[in-house]
Amino acid sequence: MNPLRRPLAFSCFLPLSYLSAIRSLLLMSALSPQMVAPCAASTVPKPPVADRVPHVTQVHGKRLGDDYFWLRQKSNAAVAAYLEAENAYADAVLRPAQPLQEQLYQEMLGHLKETDLEVPNRDGGWFYYSRTEKGKQYRIYCRKRGSLDAAEEVVLDVNELAKGEKFMSLGALDVSDDGNLLAYSTDNTGFRQYTLVVKDLRTGQVLPQKREKTGAVAWAADNRTLFYSIEDHAKRQYRLYRHRLGEANDDLIYEEKDERFNVGVSRTRSKAFLFLGSTSLTASEYRFLPAAQPDAEWKLVAAREPEHEYYPDHRGDLFYIRSNKRGRNFGLFTAPMSDPRPSNWKELVAPTDRVMLEDHDLFANHLVTREREGGLPHLRVTDLRNGASHRLAFPEPTYVVFPDANAEFDTSMFRYSYSSLVTPRSVFDYDMDKRTTKLLKETEVPGGFDKANYESLYLHATATDGTRIPISLVYRKGLRRDGRAPMFLYAYGSYGASSSAYFQSGLLPLLDRGVVFAIAHIRGGGELGKAWHDDGRMMKKKNTFTDFIACAEFLIAEKFTNKDRLAIMGGSAGGLLMGAVVNLRPDLFKAVVSLVPFVDVVNTMLDESLPLTVGEFEEWGNPKVKAEYDYLKTYCPYTNLRRVKYPAMLIRTSFNDSQVMYWEPAKYVAKLRTLQRGENSVLFKTNMAAGHGGASGRYDKLRENALNYAFVLTQLGLEK
Repeated sequence: MNPLRRPLAFSCFLPLSYLSAIRSLLLMSALSPQMVAPCAASTVPKPPVADRVPHVTQVHGKRLGDDYFWLRQKSNAAVAAYLEAENAYADAVLRPAQPLQEQLYQEMLGHLKETDLEVPNRDGGWFYYSRTEKGKQYRIYCRKRGSLDAAEEVVLDVNELAKGEKFMSLGALDVSDDGNLLAYSTDNTGFRQYTLVVKDLRTGQVLPQKREKTGAVAWAADNRTLFYSIEDHAKRQYRLYRHRLGEANDDLIYEEKDERFNVGVSRTRSKAFLFLGSTSLTASEYRFLPAAQPDAEWKLVAAREPEHEYYPDHRGDLFYIRSNKRGRNFGLFTAPMSDPRPSNWKELVAPTDRVMLEDHDLFANHLVTREREGGLPHLRVTDLRNGASHRLAFPEPTYVVFPDANAEFDTSMFRYSYSSLVTPRSVFDYDMDKRTTKLLKETEVPGGFDKANYESLYLHATATDGTRIPISLVYRKGLRRDGRAPMFLYAYGSYGASSSAYFQSGLLPLLDRGVVFAIAHIRGGGELGKAWHDDGRMMKKKNTFTDFIACAEFLIAEKFTNKDRLAIMGGSAGGLLMGAVVNLRPDLFKAVVSLVPFVDVVNTMLDESLPLTVGEFEEWGNPKVKAEYDYLKTYCPYTNLRRVKYPAMLIRTSFNDSQVMYWEPAKYVAKLRTLQRGENSVLFKTNMAAGHGGASGRYDKLRENALNYAFVLTQLGLEK
């Protein structure tokens, strides 16, 4: 799965100095000054027009024109000028809401325990944990030797790495078996190009050798050999290297030629094996290597086959392999390490149409499987000594549960995190032998939060074809279901990724103002298994959009809200959803927040030089195939913009986004400005120093959310 790509009219005033700066930039560029018309007082920015001849692509014998293709010129000063002009216009329009933004920020900050400590987890002779400190944007990673009473050792302080940087993101973080060396990678632009280094934890010194554009990382058992992957020109992880500390040159272990596949490396919990994986969105292939023999030959588990995904693990003298070869929703099989070909697989957990086997965790004596049934996640524990199994029970109608840090292999304790729309993240230890549960920590939510004041429901809408679509929602108790409550509806619906109903303290300011928050678990996601994903991808993608509309109509019919008080939000592929549904039903929504939206599906999928494109032919379709191209054109948001009254829209992107390039929403907004009818605002904000996830610092993220929520509340009439 790859959920990376694709979560009142005001006056505008720009100072003359700003307008002069934009004009100067235009004069220095190769573009005509008419291409960007900055915002003047009380006007919206005029969209940049095309070159005299629009960019044209020949597709299946027909011309496909793109009037705003020039916005791809990232290094052109006129492009940055246009984006800054849009930023200034959005800021001007939102200026009257700045007090509300600040109030929301302070409320969200008041619900955040700024100095906090994660539950330590044991790995070998150390206890590892992370913590935050008030006023600092990033986490501090620490450990203690042997006992929680021991002195703290700071492994990595991301705040120190971020000094002097506008952006900082941590990628890999892996400690060698002896605890002496830390391999970690960082990205300081947002483009998700990570630089890998090794730090000697005994001295605190970072070793001089660096590796660029890296991805997955794993140590061998000798404490000096490190395996890592790197990306190609299209940001596909395509090669695996072996690095020995102190040596300048690395050995190329594997190169993946098929552009649909990405390479990765991992270490088993047993620490006995390394796995080299080559995976696409619909198939996978793995090789294995004894971790104690880093120079040995990697051996194949099973050769790749179309539509066959499998994921191996290790225990004892067997590999445990989760596979969809004999059932779309996956089963679990064992295979001898000496000859793990599929003909030797033995069924341990049978695949079923009803239950999706989402993942599994192996321990010395136990197996924990993550299951999905009825749209909800479950945990099943199996004692591998006698085969007895049982499910853990959870008390709320909609929730999320997932494994927490479980580094130890030979243990009877399983750690998991539980959360719901009303319950903050709670970390538990479960004794798999005694079947007892111990709460280790429930995240503290300051600011007077009391979960008893809120209620969550799990409902179902009916799609146009009769399919039941789950909806999770939460509101403050006392809600009157008279159709007048404001609602904020979110969805994603792509890549088989499930939208989890987890606690978000940042939503409390909305809930406390009477807003109902809802999640539509639409097709294209993974909530009800692989079939749920299959029914919302490729030539069935439009089910995703009609499901969302059905959920909105259901919530209106059930008198939770009405169309004049309904705001919606989606990001990345969820931004595609936003663009598609407002094209289909512009009358149904009052306001839209679209984050890093994948809105130019046709042009992007035609450009195989862009990150992710080739690999995603299996999600969206290959436009080289005429039938698939024709289908993409029927729902592509950019292609299908029309001259209607669209809802008020806030569209956000980042200049260094590597998953959905900034020019997709930029082109979309430019075209939309020529077609929008009526008085509804279209606001476009670009973070000029971030990537796909927006700001990297936690306080900066709160600021971004405060702006989003101020826009929503203002549009819903709750600005006071």
